[in-house]
Amino acid sequence: MAVQSSATAARTGNNAFLRAVAAISTVAGWCSAAMILAAVFLTCQMIFIRFVLNGSTVWQTEAVVYLVIAATLVGLPYVQRLRGHVNVDLIPLSLAPRARFVMCLVTLSLSIAIVAVMLFYGYEYWHFAWDRGWRSDTVWGVKLWIPYLALPVGFGLLLLQLVADLIAVVLKIDKPFGLEDG
Repeated sequence: MAVQSSATAARTGNNAFLRAVAAISTVAGWCSAAMILAAVFLTCQMIFIRFVLNGSTVWQTEAVVYLVIAATLVGLPYVQRLRGHVNVDLIPLSLAPRARFVMCLVTLSLSIAIVAVMLFYGYEYWHFAWDRGWRSDTVWGVKLWIPYLALPVGFGLLLLQLVADLIAVVLKIDKPFGLEDG
């Protein structure tokens, strides 16, 4: 039976494209972590202002929400690279190597198609906010194209990582679903 560590990253071999995508996904992961850290610090600052200084906060809650959402979207390619998404590999484990390969190609192709649609509509939504000068209806009044930029960036980077995963499997640099034949 094949065993896979949860920390196993997608293989890149000596392929320059796969290595570049892996590097981009890793940078995205670090950016995501930085956004989560910033959100935690802002939350602590907001608590200090509200409960220690008995003051009010204007922009912190909105910023924390936008940071956590952006961190989630920008962190998608890194999690995909590390195979950290929830998966059930009962079916791939029970399949013969050739059937596993075909199932992996179908799964990655469908994932690419779905994420491409999400990228298209995410870009369209971001562009509406940019083109029409949308602002939040809060006191802070942030220009909404800034937080909405996480949609096309996150889905674009996830799409790039999925394409790299597909290429790695097709070129036999990586195993389908990261599982060894057995």
